[in-house]
Amino acid sequence: MATVSLAAQARTETGTGVARKLRQSGQVPAVIYGHGRDPQSLAVNTRDLDKLLSTISAGSTVIELGIDGRTARTLIREIQRHPFKRHILHVDFQELVAGEKITVSIPLRFTGTADGVRNSGGILEEVMHQVHLRLDPANIPDHIDVDVTPLTIGHSIHVRELHLPEGVTVLDDAGATVCVCTAPKAQEEVAAPAEGVEAAAVAEPELIRKPKGEGEEEEK
Repeated sequence: MATVSLAAQARTETGTGVARKLRQSGQVPAVIYGHGRDPQSLAVNTRDLDKLLSTISAGSTVIELGIDGRTARTLIREIQRHPFKRHILHVDFQELVAGEKITVSIPLRFTGTADGVRNSGGILEEVMHQVHLRLDPANIPDHIDVDVTPLTIGHSIHVRELHLPEGVTVLDDAGATVCVCTAPKAQEEVAAPAEGVEAAAVAEPELIRKPKGEGEEEEK
């Protein structure tokens, strides 16, 4: 389980105007909430937060948030960004409570080279890039490994086939496709015209009637 540290300052003033002034001063408005505690408004240094987020998986990394001399183990639950400038407007932290299960999104890490890629020139398509789990915060994995080595062309790996830690509940559909090994594109392009020719051969011919000219009567 990855754990990092970040400093924050408690604040009592709230509102749009206060948030705007915080951002102008190089800070990001934030809030921390969790079981057994009231939401608390915070301020986090913008540069420190940007640097941290560039090195972690925000949804699955435990952040030890230092708040005025007290440390709280947290997860980032929401990051609000400006729609165009993309800078951070607000962050929500959830305090973790031992023994209280939470829902997290864990990234998938694909390992090995699929048999169909290595021996048949196939293509590995990664359909899912994360899996949603319910677990104790003390057992949050950094990632879930997916070994694609046995995959041959036309075969896939599903959620039910993932190797997960004990005590973890998967929230995704067990039959959802995680990845699939497909045939080379060159073969697909060759096959497509053949199918089209066969279809044309058995299709019913379309009746095309010559348009009547001016004054021309339809033959009877």
